[in-house]
Amino acid sequence: MRAAALVLAGVVVLGTATAGWAYWHLNQNITGVDIDGALGDDRPARPAAGPAEPAASGSPATAPPLPSGALNLLVLGSDSRSGANRALGGGDSEGARSDTAMVVHIDAGRGSATVVSIPRDTLVTRPSCPLASGGSTAPAYQAMFNTAYEVGGPVCAVKTVEAMTGVRMDHYLELDFTGFAKLVDALGGVTVTTDQDIDDDQSHLHLKAGTHRLDGTRALALARTRHGIGDGSDLGRIGLQQQLVTALLKEVSSTGLLTDPARLYRVADAVTGSLTTDTGLDSLPELMRLGQSLKDLPDGKVRTVMMPVVQAPSDHNRVVAKEPAAGDLWASLR
Repeated sequence: MRAAALVLAGVVVLGTATAGWAYWHLNQNITGVDIDGALGDDRPARPAAGPAEPAASGSPATAPPLPSGALNLLVLGSDSRSGANRALGGGDSEGARSDTAMVVHIDAGRGSATVVSIPRDTLVTRPSCPLASGGSTAPAYQAMFNTAYEVGGPVCAVKTVEAMTGVRMDHYLELDFTGFAKLVDALGGVTVTTDQDIDDDQSHLHLKAGTHRLDGTRALALARTRHGIGDGSDLGRIGLQQQLVTALLKEVSSTGLLTDPARLYRVADAVTGSLTTDTGLDSLPELMRLGQSLKDLPDGKVRTVMMPVVQAPSDHNRVVAKEPAAGDLWASLR
């Protein structure tokens, strides 16, 4: 979201004609899904709107003020597990999956945030979801969380999260894993430190403990690995994913993208070309407006946690929400 706020400023440096083409191309890259239209009004209430920030000094008089109220976003990392993704360690299963899910809560004033990871192996009650082709999916009980995306795409993923948390998702952001690898390569790599050896044939990742500079393929393998660390569950992988996201944010902030327009364009193309959002964020101006509203959100005020879980009584390879801790966490984000 912060990177999106840099796109136009950097693209303009390319020159008027080129900037116009680049803007059009990047804007066309983004895929939008009308989640609000599909789900209607049978959803948790929105948080109370906060006062908007005044437009920045020097902005046109017609520029609307930046929003500053509390905001909840569902952020997914998707994996088609076919085609190019197999070469990147996507496994053998067919069909689209959401292998990474995070609820991002931005506090009123946009000065702090909480990122809650939801283990994909969590057993949940999956509600009936409307389908774009007509009809709806059947509700399911004791279903793995990531099957919501598999059977009903972004709409069902949002509806399932709202049903299990009671928290209204104001926006939806999805980054395809192939695009994630391209983003890391466009940035020139990402630096991470692991405190244990990782030896995972399924994700094609073999790393000794220590600090490593990873290219896109190996960074994606790190995001996927689970069998080479801890007990082989999804819980160990979540810690690595949160570390990787933090490292990626630092990379975006420290690479001086605005001084290298060509590099900025490669980063922007990698992001927008693999990005799916709700229709409230499916254009560069909308993404920029959100990114600009987060300009004063320091890294030290972003808290990363995992939804409290315990082993599922019915299956030791699955987990369920740990109550009342999970309920208290979601209540704090409403």
